[in-house]
Amino acid sequence: MRILVVGTGGVGAAVAAIAQRRGFFSHMVLADVDLVRARAVVERLGEPGRFSAAQVDASDRAALVALMRESRADAVLNACDPRFNEPIFFAAREAGPTYLDMAMTLSRRHPQRPYEETGVMLGDVQFAAAAEWERAGQLALCGIGVEPGLSDVFARYAQDHLFARIEEIGVRDGADLVVDGYAFAPTFSIWTTIEECLNPPLVWERDRGWFTTEPFSEPETFLFPEGIGAIECVNVEHEEVALIPRWIDCERVTFKYGLGREFIDVLKTLDLLGLDSTEPVRVRGVEVAPRDVVAAALPDPATLGDRMRGRTCAGTYVTGTGKDGRPRRSYLYHVADNETTMRDYGCQAVVWQTAINPVIALELLASGTWSGAGVLGPEAFDAVPFLELLTAYGSPWRIEER
Repeated sequence: MRILVVGTGGVGAAVAAIAQRRGFFSHMVLADVDLVRARAVVERLGEPGRFSAAQVDASDRAALVALMRESRADAVLNACDPRFNEPIFFAAREAGPTYLDMAMTLSRRHPQRPYEETGVMLGDVQFAAAAEWERAGQLALCGIGVEPGLSDVFARYAQDHLFARIEEIGVRDGADLVVDGYAFAPTFSIWTTIEECLNPPLVWERDRGWFTTEPFSEPETFLFPEGIGAIECVNVEHEEVALIPRWIDCERVTFKYGLGREFIDVLKTLDLLGLDSTEPVRVRGVEVAPRDVVAAALPDPATLGDRMRGRTCAGTYVTGTGKDGRPRRSYLYHVADNETTMRDYGCQAVVWQTAINPVIALELLASGTWSGAGVLGPEAFDAVPFLELLTAYGSPWRIEER
């Protein structure tokens, strides 16, 4: 398999570091708008025969098509912010390789009732093109990071092996990470964090379908395992809610994130001041989007690993009736420890935990264990080979019964 990775920020670089230890691919091209950054990743890997760098503007569909063809890519992994999903997704459809991403095309809120009804949902643009991908016999595997991604794999495993009837699938994400030396330093892309946290959260119920709520709604205290402890979690817009009901038989789907009060207050302030906006404003004769200024002013999450301490937990909390006919509450989860990921891969925990999942998916696709056509989520595939390979990579998952 020949792989093209578009985007060599924290996650793209971590994908390369993880994949380097596996033998399922022959060559990986690491492409970025900043060629110097892409070359730096290749140099750190120290294996020029298997890795090379290229320059590409992820907003330029024609340039993306040309690079996909020039690199003879069998698979293209989109490791960019989701604002670039559409050009990369449609370029892959034109050029022909399998497409993977870790976040789906962006939503647009309902113009009159944003906190009650959906407008354009996450992934709607991609699902609208599903028939075209099916006719071409081509696969777009969407949302195959950690959340969405591993959390969706957990949902499929719970349906197939643990539950006879599922009431609610609630993805719950929390961490006890600390970044020394910074009063405020997000551990993942602030651009993406603002997008998902300040948009109207998405909820799905069987009798109601998809609907939205106010940001940070329905707070609950969730107890995260392995000593991370109790964290207040709130509703956040996330792809799992758009994906899981399409393949998993359940009554309700939610996503809640353990943001913490301070983080929520910062996001609310950015929203109040209009600094979350992606619409350019003129500053001293230059057009600039306020959100891009915020992102530029904060430290690059990929560079924070040496200052970080703690663990991050991604998991899926499933309630309902077990295969034995008795009530069951199971939290399927995966923990990444920053000390371990930095020691073993030189990557901070959050980006590493995101990156390992598309690498596993690529290996399953390369072997033919996973295959398909159309626009599919991780729930569309057998979960067992994925979870077995996750353990084989040296990063086991667990189930906690409650």
